[in-house]
Amino acid sequence: MDEKKIKRERSSSTKQKIIDLLKKKNEALTHKNFQDYFNSQIDRVTIYRALDRLVDEGKLHKIISLEGVIQYAICKSCDHEHDKHAHNHIHFSCRKCEKTICLDDVSPNIILPKGFKAEENQLLISGICSNCNK
Repeated sequence: MDEKKIKRERSSSTKQKIIDLLKKKNEALTHKNFQDYFNSQIDRVTIYRALDRLVDEGKLHKIISLEGVIQYAICKSCDHEHDKHAHNHIHFSCRKCEKTICLDDVSPNIILPKGFKAEENQLLISGICSNCNK
């Protein structure tokens, strides 16, 4: 029997602080970034749980960096009411400032061979961002 994952929202100050920080920084952040920012105010396990819950709720999505580190970014183009997620956008990782950002206005056009069906993709471009390229 298949069990559907329950996506029940729970409000918490930790989740709100995480979202506020991501909005303020406007870039993807790692668990370590959150831990450093919140210092000893919020323990690391609580941060992990809040990040997992926000991903389950569709408010954040994960990005895997070129080094294999998981980063978290706000879901800007998801339709939470209809449980539709639009994470198939390009992520850009700057080699100079080391920031990773979502490029929501750029959409990849990937054509798969016959018989393949894409369910999710993750495209990470590495280079120099517009701020560092001045």
